[in-house]
Amino acid sequence: MLLTRKANGASAIAPTSSSDNSHSPFVHSLRRGLANAMPTMDRRGFLRRSGLGVGVGLAAGQLTLMRKSQAAEGAGPAVGAGKVEVRRTVCSHCSVGCASDAVVENGVWVRQEPVFDSPINLGAHCAKGAALREHGHGEYRLRYPMKLVNGKYERISWDTALTEIVARMQELRKASGPDSLYFIGSSKHSNEQAYLMRKWVSFWGTNNCDHQARICHSTTVAGVANTWGYGAMTNSYNDMRNAKVALYIGSNAAEAHPVSMLHLLHAKENGCKVIVVDPRFTRTAAKADEYVRIRSGSDIAFLFGLLHHIFKNGWEDKKYINDRVFGMDKVREEVMTKWTPDKVEEVCGVPEAQMLKVATWMSQNRPSTIVWCMGQTQHTIGNAMVRASCILQLALGNVGVSGGGTNIFRGHDNVQGATDVGPNPDSLPGYYGLVEGSWKHFAAVWGVDFDWIKSRYATPAMMNKSGMTVSRWIDGVLEKNELIDQDSNLRGVFYWGHAPNSQTRGLEMKRAMDKLDLLVVVDPYPSATAAMAAMPGRPEDLNPNRAVYLLPACTQFETSGSVTASNRSLQWREKVIEPLWESRSDHMIMQQLADRLGFGKELSKNFKMQKVKGMDEPVPDDILREINRGNWTIGYTGQSPERLQAHMRNMAAFDVTTLKAKGSVKDKVNGYDIAGDYFGLPWPCYGNPELKHPGSPNLYDTSKHVMDGGGNFRANFGVERGGVNLLAEDGSHSKGADITTGYPELDHVLLKKLGWWDELTPEEKPKAEGKNWKTDLSGGMIRVFMKNHGCHPFGNAKARALVWNFPDPVPVHREPLYGNRPELVAKYPTHNDIATFWRLPTLYKSVQDKNLADNVAQKFPIILTSGRLVEYEGGGEETRSNPWLAELQQEAFVEINPKVAAEKNIRNGERVWVHTPTGAKLNVQALVTERVAPDTAFIPFHFSGRWQGVDMLPYYPAGAHPVVRGEAVNTATTYGYDSVTMMQETKSTICNIEKA
Repeated sequence: MLLTRKANGASAIAPTSSSDNSHSPFVHSLRRGLANAMPTMDRRGFLRRSGLGVGVGLAAGQLTLMRKSQAAEGAGPAVGAGKVEVRRTVCSHCSVGCASDAVVENGVWVRQEPVFDSPINLGAHCAKGAALREHGHGEYRLRYPMKLVNGKYERISWDTALTEIVARMQELRKASGPDSLYFIGSSKHSNEQAYLMRKWVSFWGTNNCDHQARICHSTTVAGVANTWGYGAMTNSYNDMRNAKVALYIGSNAAEAHPVSMLHLLHAKENGCKVIVVDPRFTRTAAKADEYVRIRSGSDIAFLFGLLHHIFKNGWEDKKYINDRVFGMDKVREEVMTKWTPDKVEEVCGVPEAQMLKVATWMSQNRPSTIVWCMGQTQHTIGNAMVRASCILQLALGNVGVSGGGTNIFRGHDNVQGATDVGPNPDSLPGYYGLVEGSWKHFAAVWGVDFDWIKSRYATPAMMNKSGMTVSRWIDGVLEKNELIDQDSNLRGVFYWGHAPNSQTRGLEMKRAMDKLDLLVVVDPYPSATAAMAAMPGRPEDLNPNRAVYLLPACTQFETSGSVTASNRSLQWREKVIEPLWESRSDHMIMQQLADRLGFGKELSKNFKMQKVKGMDEPVPDDILREINRGNWTIGYTGQSPERLQAHMRNMAAFDVTTLKAKGSVKDKVNGYDIAGDYFGLPWPCYGNPELKHPGSPNLYDTSKHVMDGGGNFRANFGVERGGVNLLAEDGSHSKGADITTGYPELDHVLLKKLGWWDELTPEEKPKAEGKNWKTDLSGGMIRVFMKNHGCHPFGNAKARALVWNFPDPVPVHREPLYGNRPELVAKYPTHNDIATFWRLPTLYKSVQDKNLADNVAQKFPIILTSGRLVEYEGGGEETRSNPWLAELQQEAFVEINPKVAAEKNIRNGERVWVHTPTGAKLNVQALVTERVAPDTAFIPFHFSGRWQGVDMLPYYPAGAHPVVRGEAVNTATTYGYDSVTMMQETKSTICNIEKA
């Protein structure tokens, strides 16, 4: 539904009130904006100074502070005579995937409306979503390329910028090899841009690339995928309406994913009990039936404490475990011997009575679901924490059922898609490993020679070696060369849509930035990277030959492409406006760099070009088609541009709870019939688009046929272990499957043994010969297995409660490296140091032992944790540059318990210093509140622009700075990384606080 009606092919803006004369040129000009007169004036300031009364208040509410569009030649002042279009897009903030209709008049974005027909947001927006239009016209954006010269940013041309950047890249490649550069991609890129960046980096010749997912949900991806097959949200926001209990642990959805709460509140109306487990009483906790306060980092103790009561009372689903789970006996042994109620309370602080209450609710009200976010993932044992959550759900038989599952809420709008097909250092798109078979698969997809790709790398060994992670790039610069598992230290870094203040160890990051030879920032906003690079550092760190460039990228509203929400549904964004100022789309910039670096033809071999501002830009639709041709592993093959675009135009035809199309509806533009589809074709959407797989709304659901989105657990870990069967037991299979027991993944040998090979067409057989379901580019094997026989191409196996290839096969609680409970370290020590891990030495025990010896916990007795606010998102540079949002939250702050505040003589609203073991200090405002316990302090992580008490405004490019600036909590956070994925430990460090 759009509150702007179209008439005679154009739209007329509806009157805003009965007193509004829609034909008044005066009111119309107000609606069109007054940027030329008052380019930085906010709404209140305008109303105050203009003297406009209440009578035109509603009209003034439509004011747009932007450049005034030029009227067509000879046109009069008549209202509504210009070209008005409505373009459908998707919010560029969190991962819920809220749709928004942009009203564009004469090329100017003048209005927005939430899409009432969207089955995801149902016409709702949070504060950030409601302010989207400002990002398309934001006056604080980076407008043209700039270069740092003598400590100040100066404007340069695009040609100069690209020429100088490419020359410096080639110099570094010649002197130190392709691995001397590091490329940080973006979870804000579309799927097409994220995919193209991984391809681009591969053609440069390195695996040194990464993006935001590393430091938000990498532990989820690894832990969950190694438990049952895919490392993603199993169900959907909508399906939570079917839950009878919802357990939120380490998730503050009311602020981080506000619109998702619509579906939870519907569930509550149906009787769902809500439990929130968090060190802090959050806005989500305010909606809970039961709030459980735990010590940060003690999630395994809590989860295994629940399992203790479940096993003790025989509440586990014994048949489900027998048929579909491997290794639960080992977990049971660990839980019953080590996690008795007294041990649970000692570690996490929750008394036995409350543990039993939660365990009873979860067990007696099934299906129950569990939700987690970065409160669980950002720890040195994050991989083990998320696996403990998975094990709880497996014990209760809650996975693969509607209303159950593990509903993992991702952060950025496309962090899911960027993880699936983007610049991961340990995989190619679709999680294909860095092995020769994967490279040959993509060489075929890309239409280039495998040996040519191999020649781009320093050595064949480096081609198959995982790159460094974004969480550790600073050590790639600062670490001793002999301790790094590549020839050269890092000498150049691209920050391509990533916030540095979202990463830990800010003081060391500043040193690393100063030592670089090349730093390139590609972003619609200059980000904190620009200010950090320009501000003075230690003289001994500054590289006199360093070159720093800022390149203005478009927002996602100035291009088109697909984006994957947390529930795995893909949505297509229409292009809302043309690129503003001198900004260019990310995929255009990639193409222009590739052209100058000598691999432009290879990069875009399969894409048509379109003209944007007279320059060639790869067509996003074609990039998605290439993704469809190659990403069989996770079912990114069925979501063609035509199918996705038809879904976006016919949102009202999908059921709000099941996401399934209510019936046959043929799209008026391309004729596609959405019958049978689930909204957004949530991956896996198997086979070619012509197979018309409907997508998978709930993963591993055996109650549905595989051609209706059903499935089972993935056979990805062999067929037996120590003589024990790893495949599903007899009778455990997806609905209607011809194979009624467990079976391995599909390959050409299995298809022949089953006698189904001849069901391939003559054209498919040569392409399928010698292949498996992941490398058969014809899609024939998947078609035969799924459509003809109802079987799942990735096999039918048991989920793993015991993950033997991880440091702790059964999850083990380990104390953080920096903790305030030294007496627990002997009982629950961290891991041993690792000499080489993701190309770098990684410390655990030596850091923890040194902290014990130095009595660090006595000097810094308060746990410091961090999290989100509803007004801002991510590193916050974009949202804090939005005047409408900046007005709502103007100060960085620390939450302190009243008891601690009284002891330190700190009053609410006063300035305080927060000190950490790194030597950093943060000057923030005190918020005295019982939201946090006396042992905990909380700082939101969206701030930057102040550095240990100093305003960084002079170091931003002129006119391109955030409205609100504050201390970044990660300036002060400490060392610590997950033992599988290199996730940073931001949720459990320590601090001290004093009055400023």
